[in-house]
Amino acid sequence: MDMRLELVPLPVADVDRSKAFYIDVIGFHLDHDVSPGNGLRVVQLTPPGSACSIVIGTGMGTEHPENGTVNGIHLVVDDIAATRQLLASRGAAVSDIQDLGGVKFAYFSDPDGNSWALQEIPAGAELPQ
Repeated sequence: MDMRLELVPLPVADVDRSKAFYIDVIGFHLDHDVSPGNGLRVVQLTPPGSACSIVIGTGMGTEHPENGTVNGIHLVVDDIAATRQLLASRGAAVSDIQDLGGVKFAYFSDPDGNSWALQEIPAGAELPQ
């Protein structure tokens, strides 16, 4: 039986502000921005090269970040230094790179405090099991 993680809902207070952050600063692709009625708005965004997307919007129970934020979503990248530099040049507050025994991390948050980790695992690295 296959189980594919394809969509992660994120709580946000301001859909337009978050949409702009994820597109203009982080570089996600806009898949959908639809308002089918009854106060529902669905905005789906996908990181470049990813099979998994995020969804923000109104009327979906995700518009109240005070109910808790999502923490530690990983974006796996091939070159963490280049990715970090690109995001920082676009205005993201990205932490310094931490090397944890060959696996490297850098961290940032969206305007609502949902936190992300950039992760680089070197080719051929053997991770503890």
